Amino acid sequence: MEQWMSDLRNSVTKGSTISQDYGVDGAEIDEVCAEYPMRIPRYYYDLIREQGDPIWMQSVPSIQELHDEAAEEDPLHEDEDSPVPRLTHRYPDRVLLLVTDRCPMYCRFCTRKRMVGRAGGISEKTIALGIEYIRSHPEVRDVLLSGGDPLMLSDRRLEHIISSLRAIPSVEIVRIGTRTPCVLPSRITDDLCNMLRKYHPIFLNTHFNHPREITPASRAACERLANAGIPLGCQTVLMKGVNDNPATMKELMHKLLLMRVRPYYLYQADLTRGTNHFRTRVEIGLDIIRALRGHTTGFAVPQFAIDAPGGGGKVPLLPEYVQTIGEDEVVMRNFEGREYRYPQVDGAAEGGENEARVINF
Repeated sequence: MEQWMSDLRNSVTKGSTISQDYGVDGAEIDEVCAEYPMRIPRYYYDLIREQGDPIWMQSVPSIQELHDEAAEEDPLHEDEDSPVPRLTHRYPDRVLLLVTDRCPMYCRFCTRKRMVGRAGGISEKTIALGIEYIRSHPEVRDVLLSGGDPLMLSDRRLEHIISSLRAIPSVEIVRIGTRTPCVLPSRITDDLCNMLRKYHPIFLNTHFNHPREITPASRAACERLANAGIPLGCQTVLMKGVNDNPATMKELMHKLLLMRVRPYYLYQADLTRGTNHFRTRVEIGLDIIRALRGHTTGFAVPQFAIDAPGGGGKVPLLPEYVQTIGEDEVVMRNFEGREYRYPQVDGAAEGGENEARVINF
């Protein structure tokens, strides 16, 4: 048995374990687990320093998950945009293909709490239907593999999926969304990396939310992937009590760059049932971006976005740097709050789509 599989088998799955270690109500944890499963790899569990810290909040079930009944189970309407089961085709040239319903850790803030850890939703048949849909829609050039976590599949099964996609002439890019480098870094083996490098261009977006998740083990996992020529990005979720302040976020972004992971998205938490206790006000995210922009390396600043409820897709949000766009000039404020003016091209002379207009922000 590979080491990562052994590590996975030793995960914390029962409230009694946490009760014994921290003196909390194990029965209450198990009550939540009956609705939303728990699995915490020992590696990640050992990063907890105290009850309620940022590592605990992301991994240990809270009774608040059961009190959040008003929100939707599928706020992003992924299922409504699924022409075949477990494939979402929302954007013109790319699709999301779910290849497993299992994860190395069941994150308490997961936007797919409705399905992860519940066997039976994804099968070889649904994956085959998804691949056939992609084959019959040549406008699809970009495929994102997600789940669950695709790296929960064996190297052999994952390679079968990727090679099948690579055999489709219209597929230019294959992306993998995974949290394993963060929560189960032993999964990132040399064999896995050697398999993936055969199918470039492969892109991998991972998921770190707090600086303490970046350890020698997770750094080694990310560097192993980077050394295989795989560009790495990070999709971070903004969460109350976890990372909702500029200092924590800046430290996280700097540590990501040190292991060659580029900050990609900072997501406003989704309106998913069982997760709304993590939500912050949108202004918090804008304040964080304002504190980063101009005060650190440009590519250390992620794009702050809301995945619009109802299936509207990702909408980027920025602090108000542009004040007005007028006929003669654009008025801007820089990261220090100072005002600057940029002269416009003569819109009347240009004509057509460049016709001058005034926009106030």
